[in-house]
Amino acid sequence: FPLKSVTESFAKMIHGLKVEHLTDRVIQRSKRMILDTLGVGLLGTSTEVFYKAGQYSKIYSSNISSTVWGQPDFRLPPTYAAFVNGVAIHSMDFDDTWHPATHPSGAVLPVLTALSEALPQSPKFSGLDLLLAFSVGIEVQGRLMHFSKEANDIPKRFHPPSVVGTLGSAAAASKYLGLSWTKCREALAIAVSHAGAPIANAATQTKPLHIGNAARHGIEAAFLAMLGLQGNKQILDMEAGFGAFYANYSPKVLPSLDSHTWLLDQQDVAFKRFPAHLATHWVADAAASVRKHLVKGRAPLPVNHIQKIVLRIPDVQYVNRPFPDSEHEARHSFQYVACAMLLDGGVTVQSFHKSQINRPQVRQLLRKVELEYPPDNLPSFNTLYCEVSVTLKDGATFTERSSTFYGHWRNPLSQKDLQEKFRANASGMLPCDKVEGLIRIVEKLEDIEDCSVLTTLLKGPCPPQEASKSIQDVVIFSEELLMNFMNL
Repeated sequence: FPLKSVTESFAKMIHGLKVEHLTDRVIQRSKRMILDTLGVGLLGTSTEVFYKAGQYSKIYSSNISSTVWGQPDFRLPPTYAAFVNGVAIHSMDFDDTWHPATHPSGAVLPVLTALSEALPQSPKFSGLDLLLAFSVGIEVQGRLMHFSKEANDIPKRFHPPSVVGTLGSAAAASKYLGLSWTKCREALAIAVSHAGAPIANAATQTKPLHIGNAARHGIEAAFLAMLGLQGNKQILDMEAGFGAFYANYSPKVLPSLDSHTWLLDQQDVAFKRFPAHLATHWVADAAASVRKHLVKGRAPLPVNHIQKIVLRIPDVQYVNRPFPDSEHEARHSFQYVACAMLLDGGVTVQSFHKSQINRPQVRQLLRKVELEYPPDNLPSFNTLYCEVSVTLKDGATFTERSSTFYGHWRNPLSQKDLQEKFRANASGMLPCDKVEGLIRIVEKLEDIEDCSVLTTLLKGPCPPQEASKSIQDVVIFSEELLMNFMNL
């Protein structure tokens, strides 16, 4: 029968998609996204913001629990396991990016690993079940982002993963839980009331919470829908509904399932080579090319001979940070990433440590940076470019431009390099055999009959002394926090 609304169309798509609708390209791209997300999530468990989120979440308990990635002695109720794993994924801004601009995987994968442990194991959830629910969660986010012209640009108001990620999480959970199409519709309506976070919290410890909250709220929306909670049945059709988040909101009814094509079939995602805002990767790419004109072999950069550094970039103010004072500000600084690449010849996880940010030579270079905003350089991840010019005191100027860096969806990482990134990220939290085991499992995920093999490998040991100290601190903190809550 004919669909009555966009919201109904989404709900029927979520409910109606089957594993036979998955194409080979969607499966392969989804597996690449899953592997990369597991790696950056495991790496993110070493961060301060993950530790704080974990301390807070420890006050919640349940007879049903799920794995916190890489933490064998730390389990949480599934909603909070999804929350802290989501925080870990975005804690270094190292996760994948799609266009229109959002981080699609971090809000979805923690939901599915948490549910795969928390739900009854009969019948077992297969790798194809996980791939289908994951792909549905990604698809919903992509289609929602296409509803607005504003969403084509780098965001200025709302952080997209906190908006569309929440609905993608609800969609993935609804699919995994086997909800009816009417319950899927209610889950989407409930999720919209959980959605939204301001871009002003970019470059702070709060930004990773956007991904964690999207994961947690999506599960909660699906659970509440299962219990019969109801919302507006046209939530995606209304300017006062989903349209409240975006200007120029213009919903389009989805094509019928018979003519369905996956957005992930049409466009890959970007995988980052270092943990920072995606726009800084263009600057790093151009700066690396300029450095080849300035430095021969292993010689140091002639910092004292540099007169000025000009960055010709799109006007993205929250990535304009002339003198970053923290790792999170440095990850969102065109200026810092350009200077770090010029000085060191590379940008890595260690580049964002406080000691690296505050080096005298870095500060000296930062004082020489000027920004220009060419009128043709629009703030869209699909079209922007970055140009770096370095002028020496003798008047010589060297200029290089980057239009597409290695890792962008137009120039994706090879499978070998993606796996090397995963190994580098995961090896600090998991032993070598588990790291290699995860690569093999994800590589053959569509053939896996029981998803529990994936979550079993994610329960990796952290260093003994560090683990015991962190868990003891968490318990003490949790007891104090709970007492404070009770006394309010």
